[in-house]
Amino acid sequence: MSAARPIGAREYARRRRELMRMAGADAAILLAAAPPRLRNGDTTWPYRQDSDFLYLTGFDEPAAVLALLPGRRAGQSVLFCREREPAQERWDGAWRGPEGAVRELGLDDAFPVADIDDILPGMLEGRARLYCHFGREAAFDAQLLAWLRRLRATQGVAQAPQEMLALGHLLHELRLFKSPAELGLLRHAASIGVDAHRVAWAALAPGAPEFTIEADFVHALRRAGALPSYPPIVAGGRNACVLHYARNDALLRDGDLLLLDAGAEWQGYASDITRTLPVNGRFNPAQRALYQLVLDAQRAALAVIRPGRDWEAFHQAARDVLIEGLCALGLLKGTPAQALASGSYRRYFPHKTGHWLGLDVHDAGDYRIHGEPRLLEPGMVLTVEPGVYVAPDERAAPPRYRGTGIRIEDDVVVTATGAEVLTAALPKDPDVLEDALASARPPHSPTATLRV
Repeated sequence: MSAARPIGAREYARRRRELMRMAGADAAILLAAAPPRLRNGDTTWPYRQDSDFLYLTGFDEPAAVLALLPGRRAGQSVLFCREREPAQERWDGAWRGPEGAVRELGLDDAFPVADIDDILPGMLEGRARLYCHFGREAAFDAQLLAWLRRLRATQGVAQAPQEMLALGHLLHELRLFKSPAELGLLRHAASIGVDAHRVAWAALAPGAPEFTIEADFVHALRRAGALPSYPPIVAGGRNACVLHYARNDALLRDGDLLLLDAGAEWQGYASDITRTLPVNGRFNPAQRALYQLVLDAQRAALAVIRPGRDWEAFHQAARDVLIEGLCALGLLKGTPAQALASGSYRRYFPHKTGHWLGLDVHDAGDYRIHGEPRLLEPGMVLTVEPGVYVAPDERAAPPRYRGTGIRIEDDVVVTATGAEVLTAALPKDPDVLEDALASARPPHSPTATLRV
């Protein structure tokens, strides 16, 4: 598998220019890097840069602030970051430093972050508006307010920005439309995720712990140089009815299904993939009926994704198929029209059919414009993931369906003429899926000895 090309300095510079154009020549934009997050004691979680900061800079270190200053002759894109410190870098690894940031990332200028209190307030002087993520990080909020107070006290109220505006409205609209380079990274993340799912399938057997499936999936990602884009959901049997199941510690039972919701992150970009699999390799009749219903709903949703259709259209297509099928199977009483009007279908299908996908699994971007569902456009990337979940104690459902959760999820790019399914290589037709599971298991593999 060939790796996709990374985002280059020219693209980061283009993004910054476009954001500054949207903000206006009399505005300033400030954005802080994500701080390290404490896990416990003095141990931090593996560092992950703030997605907005990463989108504009490609800079992957903490303790940094980006200032965008449209029209500034001395340089419009200015980064404040840590200076090189060989003694500390012996513990943490190499830092870029201000000089490296300018050289490698195409920024106009960079200064030591230790000097930010002396330099940045003057850069904000005379700006009418300040765009930022106020309220996201308390420490940066306090620092920002201190800069504005100092500026107003020393230069007069008229010299300080008079408006503080949310940055997300502008920046997240940019992030919603993926460039060709971003699409390349998303395709690669999807490909790695598909391959890792196939690897994990080989461990599927009655008596296997859920965490062995997770371990094989994560191992395949790491061998490919990727990370999990979110904690994998490995939910056997009734656990699949818990939408964000996270324990992954139960034993898989013969005759149950396994819902595997897991994706890869490649250079910051995510895939998000779900398949539901029979633990023993074969669907029983009730499972197959529900599975086919979810698959039909997903196919109906995919068929309506194209430019000019609104965000709700593919959800409605999947919902309508699910409602009709749930009525036919006896899970819903009355007619499909009655189930839709009453909302009774939500006990089995409680979520929407998709979300935006990109640097975040639930990526940035508005779903509605002026109160109306936005129209799909080329370059948008989304998931399509209908599901049916019949709780173990759902007395209104026939017993054969209780404790069954099924979801099928693929990653999709809106193209000029329709949709490109990035994860299409991972089987989901029930017959093909059963054949793939049989092929995935190594020949003469020992029978699991763990007792359920």
